[in-house]
Amino acid sequence: MPVVKQPRAAEPLWIEWDRRAQKCGLRHTVYAVNGDQYTGEWLDNLKHGKGTQVWKHSGAIYSGDWKFGKRDGYGSYSIPDPETKEYLKVYTGWWSNDQQCGNGTMFYPSGEHYEGEWSNGQRSGWGRMCYRDGSIYEGQWLDDQPGGQGMLCLRNNNRYEGGWKDGKKHGPGKFYYLDKGQLFEGIWVTDVPKCGTMIDFSRDAAPAPTRYPIPKIELADPDGVLAEAQKMFADSQNE
Repeated sequence: MPVVKQPRAAEPLWIEWDRRAQKCGLRHTVYAVNGDQYTGEWLDNLKHGKGTQVWKHSGAIYSGDWKFGKRDGYGSYSIPDPETKEYLKVYTGWWSNDQQCGNGTMFYPSGEHYEGEWSNGQRSGWGRMCYRDGSIYEGQWLDDQPGGQGMLCLRNNNRYEGGWKDGKKHGPGKFYYLDKGQLFEGIWVTDVPKCGTMIDFSRDAAPAPTRYPIPKIELADPDGVLAEAQKMFADSQNE
């Protein structure tokens, strides 16, 4: 008995076109409607893997890792200089969910730069900030500001070591006036020293010591006085 073969139904052209439009794997440059362009790897029509994105409006470039359409992994972000048109590096480091997260270095337009930990696009954790005036802060950060324990070294090498809150000296700390050979140890509240003791510190080696040395005052229990002040400060913060 003869077998009649039915012709296979032709697949609509739109199905084939849609299949070709779905981006997966390594692709050449793909242009968006707004002029942005991306060259790199894709997965399920999303940027995924290694790739480079160029934003037409700003001219900014990101080159690095992607995950399901967002910057995730290690990568660098650069912008063009308005005058020379040369690319200036803004951030190099780790990303998560399209934001700086982990260890990375940020370069600011003013010439300042930060190297350390990030969380949700903000400086958070341990980091080192070099300021335009030559001072350097190294220590803990919280919500994009110094917070916790840290050291601020000024351009003249005078330095503060102690507590910080909202970017200001706050809590027990020590300020070394190396130019005068003095040391102040006490309690700060929002950048203002409230109580403490000032003593001569390496006065003979100081480049510009005060005219007269600080007279020594004998206290029955100097450590106990400072400890009591610290306890009062801690109690006030808990109220």
